[in-house]
Amino acid sequence: MDATLAMDRIGSRRPHTRAALDFARERHHGQRRESDGAPFVTHPLEVAEMLEACGYRDEVVAAGVLHDVLEDTDARPDEIERRFGRDVAGLVASLTDDPSIEDPAERKAALRLQVAQAGEEAGAIFAADKVSKARELRLQASRGSLPPGGGLRLEHYEESLEMLRELIPEHSLLRDLQLELEAIRTL
Repeated sequence: MDATLAMDRIGSRRPHTRAALDFARERHHGQRRESDGAPFVTHPLEVAEMLEACGYRDEVVAAGVLHDVLEDTDARPDEIERRFGRDVAGLVASLTDDPSIEDPAERKAALRLQVAQAGEEAGAIFAADKVSKARELRLQASRGSLPPGGGLRLEHYEESLEMLRELIPEHSLLRDLQLELEAIRTL
C-alpha cells in the first residue's frame, strides 16, 4: 500500500495518530531504511498499521508511530509530551534506548527490561516494531547473508520474543514475530 494512502487511512479516524504521522514524517524526512532504501517513515507506519489492526486505542497507535523519534531525530521528550500528551510520551520513552549504555547487548537488554516494566501496551508496540524490523532483516538475509550487526539484531529479536511471551503471551503479533524469525533462520 502507498505510504501516503496508508497514512491518510489510519489518520482519518485517529487524531493523535494523524498528528504523530505528520510529526514523524517531518522528523524522519530524508532518512532511509537500510534494508531497501525506502523512506524511514515506512517503518513507523508499518508499526501503526499492525497496532491499528489489533484494535489499539489512538494513543497507543500514535506512540507506535513515534517510537523511534527520540533515538533517531532531534525530538525531545518534553516536546513529545507537550504535543501528544503524557500517555503517548510515556510509551515512547519506554521504547527508547538509553544512549548512556555503551555496550550494544547491554543497551538492548536494558531496553527489553524497560519495556517489560512499562506494561502490555508498550509490549504490543515493541512487538510490532520487532515484527517490522525482522521483516527488514529477512529481506536483507534473503540477498545472501545477514548484514553487519545482523547477528546481534537477530539475537535481540529472539530475546525480545521470549520477554514478550511473558508480557503478552497470547498476542497475535508474537506469532508473526516467531514466523519472521523462523524464516530468517532458514535462509
